[in-house]
Amino acid sequence: MRATLFAVVLSLASAAGYALAAVVQARLAPAGGLRALAARPLWWWAIGLNAAGALTHVAALHYGPLTLVQPLGALTLVAALPVGACFERRRVRAAEWRGALWTLGGLVGLVAVVGPAAPGDALSLPEGLAVAAVTALAIAALVRRAGHGYGLGFATASGVASGVASALTQTVTASLARELPGGPLAAWQTALLAVLVAVFATGGLLLSQAAYRGGLAAPLAVVNLANPAAAAVIGVALLGEGFRAGPVGWLVAAGSAALAARGVLLLTSGQRVAAPVTA
Repeated sequence: MRATLFAVVLSLASAAGYALAAVVQARLAPAGGLRALAARPLWWWAIGLNAAGALTHVAALHYGPLTLVQPLGALTLVAALPVGACFERRRVRAAEWRGALWTLGGLVGLVAVVGPAAPGDALSLPEGLAVAAVTALAIAALVRRAGHGYGLGFATASGVASGVASALTQTVTASLARELPGGPLAAWQTALLAVLVAVFATGGLLLSQAAYRGGLAAPLAVVNLANPAAAAVIGVALLGEGFRAGPVGWLVAAGSAALAARGVLLLTSGQRVAAPVTA
């Protein structure tokens, strides 16, 4: 129980860091390509905030399962409300707070039925490589669709990349902690998975930056839906993670997910696009 609580606290800290970074990224999105962004000090602050969010996320994964940690990442969208409003010098509207409450209600339901953390629940090397290969193909297809007018393709690809990076991170940390059921991986195997984590995490960051050219709300909502969805598929299909109370737990989880999705839709329709800055 203590480990689960610690995972929740770390997940909340991670969501706050990601929210700050997302608001800054969205405000800088009109600046242009990477070369133009690299000249903006604020963009490097966003990189640092993303790194801080990632580190606390890794720590959360050490104490909690994917099916707990990843849904809490949706709180990034809720945290972005007051942060974005502060940047825009306005108050958060009632519709936005309603969306936040719906989202929080759904997340509370998910946390209530999520299974306990189980040390060693992590992908094996063959599973990790297979997931990475399938994900790379899926991201390529989404990016291609985004180039043909599918505006949220970059956001979907970003969320999937981040979710897979989390799953691979869990294997790396379990191996380093010598908690894998078959014993720790060889050094080169751990290094290979760590490189894949870096590739997918960086790819998720760059894809989200491209997605924010269309504004903050809709891309951030899609990222925060695709991320836990990808991780949940991996957790349930390959890691044996699930929900308490059998079929009833699954029904509660499904209802909670519907509540959270309703909240995300309200937040998407209620948020405004942040104005670009020149810093």
